[in-house]
Amino acid sequence: MTAHVIHSARLVSDGRVAHNAWVRFEGGTIAATGTGEDWRAGVAGSDQVPITDADGAWLTPGFVDIHGHGGATASFDDGAESIRRALDLHLRHGTTRAVVSLVTAPVGRLAASVREIAALTRTDARVLGSHLEGPFLDVGHKGAHEPGLLRPATRDDIDLLLEAAAGTLRQITLAPELPGGMDAVRAFSDAGVAVAVGHTAADYAQTMEAFAAGASILTHAYNGMDGVHHRAPGPVAAATRTPGVTLEVINDGVHVHPEVVRMLFAAAPGRIALITDAMAAAGADDGDYLLGSLAVQVRDGVARLAEGGSIAGSTLTLDDALRRAVQDVGVTVEDAVRALTESPAAAVGRGHDLGRLAPGYAADAVLLDDDLRILQVFAEGVPVER
Repeated sequence: MTAHVIHSARLVSDGRVAHNAWVRFEGGTIAATGTGEDWRAGVAGSDQVPITDADGAWLTPGFVDIHGHGGATASFDDGAESIRRALDLHLRHGTTRAVVSLVTAPVGRLAASVREIAALTRTDARVLGSHLEGPFLDVGHKGAHEPGLLRPATRDDIDLLLEAAAGTLRQITLAPELPGGMDAVRAFSDAGVAVAVGHTAADYAQTMEAFAAGASILTHAYNGMDGVHHRAPGPVAAATRTPGVTLEVINDGVHVHPEVVRMLFAAAPGRIALITDAMAAAGADDGDYLLGSLAVQVRDGVARLAEGGSIAGSTLTLDDALRRAVQDVGVTVEDAVRALTESPAAAVGRGHDLGRLAPGYAADAVLLDDDLRILQVFAEGVPVER
């Protein structure tokens, strides 16, 4: 069994910082953690255990991205090879686990895609399952989704997608105010899928009803929905009001102003999930791309639809989201790390084995310098080639 010890770290987990801390990996899981020199007992008499001296660097759990669409010029919609290439890029930026998000497409095509992603979950531990962002969305809040493909959910649609995913559909974004929308919330939720409210015209009351029916995530807060008005508080206020609801935030300085991000952290402590919503241009050059069937232009790192100019995902990586949260927004390292690890993992039902540096959890970790730039990533206990 492969072992590895990291010591002398500022370990960030469970919303706390432990100084002069250590962690011991055995195989793909964490065997023990502690502080001080106790780590030495585990390697006494052996010169076969690799040891990393963190020298006071930050050590966090591996990042978990529950909403992203690609990177390194590859789109998650284009199959297993493209998914792996994009995940390689995000892994180097600290994302050790990801939910593979798909944009709107015909339901039959989405069923084929989630079936392929289900197979990937059995061979690639980075893949937690799929996220369907569409097609059950509001045309008036379509963002970068093909309007001609948007539709209310039917029971046949729901059954087809659940059967194809075979238990690996982690999340679905839908507009609960559409005909049959609340029934869809209940059906997906009853099947163990995390239902997210997004790309929606739902008002405060309708969103509260959706949360009562089983929805538990707000897709990229403020984007694809009405904002907060003092007489019409809308979905964001409903989400901050409801315990147990996780609010996704794209912290790239474009989708949400840093001060509004700070307000969200304050309004929903422990319930923010920083996501990338990254499209194929993440980690790649400016240029012309596709998001689903729609043409996207990326200029100065900002992705917009070629027709209409709507923001079309991001070019963000989660290490950048972390730095922005601490340096630009002003949240603590502890809160920012939780929003990249523990909170998103829990939101998609993996809080029992991902998102913490604790015995029994996955041996995924990120070592960062004082400026929160990555020094080393560990995935299943193995250092990732940089």
